[in-house]
Amino acid sequence: MLDDCMKRKIKQEIASSDVLLFMKGSAEFPQCGFSSIVVQILGNLGIKFKSINVLKDQIIREAIKEYSQWPTIPQLYVKGEFVGGSDIVREMFESGELIEFFHNCGIDINLRESIDSNDIV
Repeated sequence: MLDDCMKRKIKQEIASSDVLLFMKGSAEFPQCGFSSIVVQILGNLGIKFKSINVLKDQIIREAIKEYSQWPTIPQLYVKGEFVGGSDIVREMFESGELIEFFHNCGIDINLRESIDSNDIV
């Protein structure tokens, strides 16, 4: 069960960044394909984000799943709101919804010249 101290810690982390990704590995070196997908998408959109490597802390790894009531990693938060994992983020990216979402949240996007969803592996 998620204790109050851990819940506060997670809330503080989420509040500390406009865009936060709980992931396996780091943005520079993702340790799973799903985390890599989200990092690639954010990179292609030129989104500045903070990442937290859940592999470094088993407690935070399990706590974030309970906090969000979402069973998998990665987990993307934007302006304090849970967006989803890699499948949801990829679907939003492919449909164009993700760009609109970031725009509506006031997050700056610096698109690469040519982005093709087939480039995301």
